[in-house]
Amino acid sequence: MDFLRELNIYSVLLRIFLSVLVGGVLGLERERKNRPAGLRTYILVCLGASLVMMTNQYVYAYYETGDPVRMGAQVISGIGFLGAGTIVLTGRNQIKGITTAACLWTAACSGLAIGIGFYEGALVSAIVIAFIMTGVRRLDLWTRNHSQYLDVFLEFNGGKNAFSEFLNYAHSHQFDVTNIQVSQNEFYHKKRGKQKTISYTVSVTSKTKRTHAEMIDILSKANGIRYIEEL
Repeated sequence: MDFLRELNIYSVLLRIFLSVLVGGVLGLERERKNRPAGLRTYILVCLGASLVMMTNQYVYAYYETGDPVRMGAQVISGIGFLGAGTIVLTGRNQIKGITTAACLWTAACSGLAIGIGFYEGALVSAIVIAFIMTGVRRLDLWTRNHSQYLDVFLEFNGGKNAFSEFLNYAHSHQFDVTNIQVSQNEFYHKKRGKQKTISYTVSVTSKTKRTHAEMIDILSKANGIRYIEEL
């Protein structure tokens, strides 16, 4: 095993293979969900980080100079530009891409571990990460669905009093409405031309035990609701 931790043609081939394998495993889950960073992105990130560590090890071993982890430290901080590019704020104040960004950063860390020859840590971490992205996701969804708190995006058909009527309706059905954000949007109507609509993003807390589906079903029956979506 010590032979494979040294820098030679066999260890280089093994590290490249493992970085492609680990990056592929992490990227496959994101690819299946059609995320911005998919299979190829994860493979390239993991392989690139591995190459950086092998280059650092080569410089340190053969030129007997430098810090063996300096280049790797730059990868840890530099991968942020790629992760930040996957995080977006939608028009409905939804934040998307945080999990993808975190997984990209983890893929880079796995590549660094492989590149320096820490095979055990990289492979065990890849298994744990894959489990988190699949198995723990079901637990996360179940926990969120059974929480009494949710964020909702609303659009109304009514006039100025539509939202006030909605608040009264929500309170009468044992809901607390907080964190109210208002935005004005434009849309084109075939007969009326350009129209303006006011949308709301609110936080809703149920005073009684309900699932998110039940909460949305009750709120959608309020007068004047044109569109409602859980965020």
